[in-house]
Amino acid sequence: MPKCSYCGKQYDTHEGLTYVLKDGTVHYLCSAKCRKNMLMKRRKVRWISKEKKVKEKL
Repeated sequence: MPKCSYCGKQYDTHEGLTYVLKDGTVHYLCSAKCRKNMLMKRRKVRWISKEKKVKEKL
């Protein structure tokens, strides 16, 4: 199972996106939401920090 390069969520291979840049760098993304935010270079987004807090509690 790949891990999302943006939010860190693990997802099934057939559900996500594999984004390959011109320099050969591969980014695994779980959704179009992560892809759009990554392309806009956003890192401090509320929904990412909420998911991380939930993971820490488990």
